[in-house]
Amino acid sequence: MQPEFSSDADTFRTRIREFLDEHLPPDWTGIGALNADDAHAFTTKWRETLRDNQLLAPTWPTEYGGAGLSALESVVMAEEFQKAGVPTGGPNDVFGIQMVGNTIIQWGTEDQKKHFLPRIISGEDLWCQGYSEPNAGSDLGNLGCRAELDGDEWVINGQKIWTSAGHLANWIFVLTRTNADEVKHRGITFLLCPMDQPGVEVRPIKMISGESEFNEVFFTEARTARENVVGEVNGGWAVAMTLLGYERGEAAATNPVAFATEIDRLFQLAKDRGRNTDPLIRQRLAWCYSKVEIMRYIGMRTLTRFLSGEHPGADASIFKLYWSEYHRIVTELAVDILGADALHIEGKFPSSAFSTDGPGAPNDSGSWIGTFLNARAGTIYAGTSQVQRNIIGEMVLGLPKEPRADRGPWKDIPK
Repeated sequence: MQPEFSSDADTFRTRIREFLDEHLPPDWTGIGALNADDAHAFTTKWRETLRDNQLLAPTWPTEYGGAGLSALESVVMAEEFQKAGVPTGGPNDVFGIQMVGNTIIQWGTEDQKKHFLPRIISGEDLWCQGYSEPNAGSDLGNLGCRAELDGDEWVINGQKIWTSAGHLANWIFVLTRTNADEVKHRGITFLLCPMDQPGVEVRPIKMISGESEFNEVFFTEARTARENVVGEVNGGWAVAMTLLGYERGEAAATNPVAFATEIDRLFQLAKDRGRNTDPLIRQRLAWCYSKVEIMRYIGMRTLTRFLSGEHPGADASIFKLYWSEYHRIVTELAVDILGADALHIEGKFPSSAFSTDGPGAPNDSGSWIGTFLNARAGTIYAGTSQVQRNIIGEMVLGLPKEPRADRGPWKDIPK
């Protein structure tokens, strides 16, 4: 079976390819071929190009700076961008556009949409995510970061951790405990908070790869306006789950292209090193190839639901679990193919700490070892594999829920 896109989608695909031909250098091979400084400079300029052509937030309504494209058109565009090796935005846009922007469109007031969405497009507001805490990572409902209303402002005290790109952001969407007397999944409010204030401190966390893309964020009497609540006060859990659905769901329709490109690189690595005739290596390569093909069909199922108007839900956890566990295994295979050369880093590390290395990346040990190290984190960020299995079991398959304890650290926080 080879599902095909509609003729309208093919026409739009041609338009996107023409756009890429017009705006990319003639010798372009992919962002993975650039060093860190050149990749940063290209991404900055490329984001401006996308913004000027209303392709930065393709599915957003035009009145907020989007292109008003359909879900199908946005997937076609993302596929072509991935094949060409160009980003769909800047490093904070996954948080600003895909996550909080889409969430504001679904849950926000009209004033919030008119104020925040154009500023995300312009790049004036750069966002990061304030969810996990030292005692509330996988068990997000255990969070204790507290917010109290003081006149026309919320006052926030507490800590967040694993805040990706927090060192680059000037705004954070943060889950806060606003009623400690409620059970753990209630009494939570989704706030939008400026970071450029004395009450917010960002500290980098060194990763196993040597990078510092994660951070700790400390709130000490930090303030944000009363109206910067998305959804209802004490009703932030539903908003938070909507955002996680966008985080985990939309990638299912486009990430398979990235993993297909990566497996092709791995095939070439095996050939270059004479490992493609080893029957055990061939068997493992075949297994990885089959998983990428299955991933493609999972993506098509997700796309079908997008086209029917469904928002990402609990079943987005299926793809998150699938790709992250797969990526851990395929990068282990890459290290085995490298053999003793894996002990020596040759070439540059990946251009991103998330998912695969960029298209056009050199097929050397630096790229693969960096991706191998980063893949460990893929089973943790955006919800651990254990949490994804619980979500799938309880909310998708309808299995009995685990016993819950509704007492946690937030109960002990002084009022």
